[in-house]
Amino acid sequence: MKLNPLLFFFAAAVAAPLPPPAQQLDLDKLPSQSKVIDQVVVPVPSEVFAALDKLGKPRWAGLIHREASKAKPVGEAPQIALMLGSIIAEGFIAVEAEDTDEVKDIGRAILSFSNAIGVRKAVVRRANSIIEFADKKKWLQVRGELDGALNDVREAMVELNSESLAHLVSVGGWLRGTEVVAEVVGTDYSRDGAELLHQPGLLEYFQRTLAGMKPRLRDHALTSKVRKGLADIRPLAGGDDARVSQKSAKEIAVVAGNLVKAISSKP
Repeated sequence: MKLNPLLFFFAAAVAAPLPPPAQQLDLDKLPSQSKVIDQVVVPVPSEVFAALDKLGKPRWAGLIHREASKAKPVGEAPQIALMLGSIIAEGFIAVEAEDTDEVKDIGRAILSFSNAIGVRKAVVRRANSIIEFADKKKWLQVRGELDGALNDVREAMVELNSESLAHLVSVGGWLRGTEVVAEVVGTDYSRDGAELLHQPGLLEYFQRTLAGMKPRLRDHALTSKVRKGLADIRPLAGGDDARVSQKSAKEIAVVAGNLVKAISSKP
């Protein structure tokens, strides 16, 4: 099966304590905490960031979008769902930077956006734990709570018959994660790094999922923009055997970055 590391922002994440990262980067090895969804290997967030660290120790502090943790819910439900996913993804970046204040602010932002979309009760314990563990610099525990927050939000939305919004949370997180990975790979290119962006099957899944939504969500201005952006990214992510070039990685970063900005902009 093909290893698609970025899919952790889509999958129901694993909230168990995380093991230390492997000493060697092996993109063909199935991590012990992975899941398989639609025949795609799904590692937990630590696996992706551990892989990036093996490729040259990114300067995480410089990759944080600090305005994300200060954002307020704006727009209609699709935008709030996309923003929530992006903010949860931002939390993983802030954890890698070991930025206590930023992680705590993101915990509060997750609570605010979850409240705006009607799932506050499902995530309040997670958000408080994120703040508590960040204050104590217990980064492995923070990662676990971020994993759990993503999963709890998605499950709560499904229970409220809002599965389409749950998918938008996933897409918002994937876009922010993809932007960061593409920036790192585009700056310091390597074959292993390019493999992290090789996502044709995943992009096809997202496109199919968004196209199958009810018209009021599918044709929403922001959802339409995201659908177009995914279509733009897909050829850049390579075919079954094609490797993502450094030029394509930079282009992916631009497209994903523009979508993340659109998601967080006032309507």
